[in-house]
Amino acid sequence: MSTTTNFWELLQQRQDELTKSGRAVADYLVHHADEAQYLSISSLARECKVAEATVFRFCRALGFEGYHEMRISLAQANATGALVNQHEPEPGATTASLCEHASGLFLTAINGTQNSLSPEAVEQAVDLMRAARQVFCLGQGGSMLLANDICARFSSLSNKFRTAGDSHLQILAASLMGPEDVVLFISYSGATRDMLETLRTAKASGAKIILLTHYEDSPGAAMADVVLRCGAQESPLDSGSIPIKVAVLYVGEVLLLRYMLDDPEHTNEAQDRTSEAVAIKLI
Repeated sequence: MSTTTNFWELLQQRQDELTKSGRAVADYLVHHADEAQYLSISSLARECKVAEATVFRFCRALGFEGYHEMRISLAQANATGALVNQHEPEPGATTASLCEHASGLFLTAINGTQNSLSPEAVEQAVDLMRAARQVFCLGQGGSMLLANDICARFSSLSNKFRTAGDSHLQILAASLMGPEDVVLFISYSGATRDMLETLRTAKASGAKIILLTHYEDSPGAAMADVVLRCGAQESPLDSGSIPIKVAVLYVGEVLLLRYMLDDPEHTNEAQDRTSEAVAIKLI
């Protein structure tokens, strides 16, 4: 089915075909449409007090291949129908108003993450990273670029921070890990196939797993030793949005600050040495 299918018309056409539990899902979507587009399948099932399998059957009953396709259709309906966000900039908006709009998106993403991020989880994550022999900063797609940025920041403090390339190289690295190694994996959804393969392999090797994600009830979070939550909300229509990326980097900066302040003597010395080494590159 095309994701451009009008979700609300489709729901109205097929509501008689839904089971009692399926109608519970439909009722929740009608009354919480804007919030629902940001929920994982596990979160929606919990809100509707049904099983995940019920949500999946609901999606199939409407003609969708799966939950993600249904979410996109719902988000498109929200953006184009009666539930449209009136704060979105219009085509004739001035550049100054666009600057203000973008600023609001970034502030919302940062504030949401600050409110969702657990200080205890940050401390647990840093304890694992400090005790580790190697820390592998990993991700897929755009998240891999963020993992590289976070790794680069930590590389000025220690050479035990590493990255790996694509999903093939990541699973190879995971297969050679041991109990003294740590994986810091970045995945907003916490539910990609490549990530799960890498995490399963790392876990089987005995490595500890830190997951930076939005969804605490995702399959990846269930495998993690520590979950760091990015509280910024991303619509399925805005996949890879820059404010979300900045919110993830905000979590990376919090980890860095905690790591540095827990061992100021060694981190200050490391920063002095790396700053001096890089200085010769500057004109």
